[in-house]
Amino acid sequence: MDTWTRRKFLVTSGVTAGAALAAGAGAWGVDELLATGSGTPDGEASTLVLVTLYGGNDGLNTLVPAADPHYQDLRGDLAYEEDEVLPLGEGLGLNPGLKNLKKLWDDKHLAVVRGVSYPKPDHSHFRSMAIWQTASPAGPVPSGWLGRWLDRAGDGDPLKGVSVGATLPPLMAGTKTAGAAVRLGGKPLPDAWQRACAELSHPDEDAHPLLRRAATSLGDLRQVSRSFDAKSDSTSGEKDERDEKGEDDQDGATEGNEGGSAGAESALGAQLDVVARAIEAGVSTRAYSVSLGGFDTHANEKATQSRLLAGLDRDLGGFLSRVRRTAAGRKVVVAVYSEFGRRPKANANQGTDHGTAGPLFVLGEPVRGGFHGEQPALDDLTDDDLRTTTDFRTVYATLLREVLGTDPGAVLDGYDKTLAFL
Repeated sequence: MDTWTRRKFLVTSGVTAGAALAAGAGAWGVDELLATGSGTPDGEASTLVLVTLYGGNDGLNTLVPAADPHYQDLRGDLAYEEDEVLPLGEGLGLNPGLKNLKKLWDDKHLAVVRGVSYPKPDHSHFRSMAIWQTASPAGPVPSGWLGRWLDRAGDGDPLKGVSVGATLPPLMAGTKTAGAAVRLGGKPLPDAWQRACAELSHPDEDAHPLLRRAATSLGDLRQVSRSFDAKSDSTSGEKDERDEKGEDDQDGATEGNEGGSAGAESALGAQLDVVARAIEAGVSTRAYSVSLGGFDTHANEKATQSRLLAGLDRDLGGFLSRVRRTAAGRKVVVAVYSEFGRRPKANANQGTDHGTAGPLFVLGEPVRGGFHGEQPALDDLTDDDLRTTTDFRTVYATLLREVLGTDPGAVLDGYDKTLAFL
């Protein structure tokens, strides 16, 4: 997110840059994050991974009512036929690019929450995303919803909440504390430091307990650096090669979509790789934020969204397959949302314009798969938009109570209604 966009986003959401700094927000390297791990993942603690799809993902071509004649009439050439989608039942199917999510559905580990939005929806990217990130549809507040959870945690751990990317999103900023922004990439630990860490990681048996703990951390740092640096160099090299070719490194970004994609990081797979390694390393983080941009599909939507969703599906499928090898990974819950859906009716440019409600996905082994919430009717629109049938705060309340182990009413200004997907 560039400086101007970040400032506008913070002002719109009510979360000021000063408040975030006062709360202790910091930038970390990946090596620094992983080196904080205990080396043994905590199989008792649940972990939330929040995936933001910036730009407004088209819900009707993600969870597709292909059997509904109103959908076919409204969408024209943008519509999928019944035999193209991955059937879920009730006349709905997943976009054909979401094959891993379909398998999770079949295994009853994918919950599809339908018609999700907030009261009095707004078509502005910035206003809508501010509402989603602060969980305050009534007006601006000076903190994000996960930031308020961090405030309540009260243990001073700066890595309890982590955003993988260059900047901290408003959702991680509390009034007293804040999460950490962990940068992708980074240079390998120099050989001299490798040797020093090796020497210092073996203290005398009668050494002070704090010295032994420091030695363990240095050993962890050396191990993490050796296992991570090759991949870090490879990723960095690929990016350098793209830069030399003048390629845009934001997946799915198209001309004219800058506002809608603001804040998104490229290479979701690389972000999820950091999350997976942090879980495997036993890092104390309980909530992660990652993102993917490019969903502001006003034109030529079908091919663009199909490519983006296929990439999302590949990265999420690979991430969950990897982390389920550990007890801690088997308690990971992933939630995927976007700031709004798109209009039911296609526009003249083979795309769709800013809309309101859309589906939200929750996936992982702890999830009770199935449909939650009512599917918005295409023959009962409000100002040509889908009706909201599920308040987004019911999803947040469920995640707060069941994954993060806190009272949702204390974080969501008294809102504590939950759903049964966990």
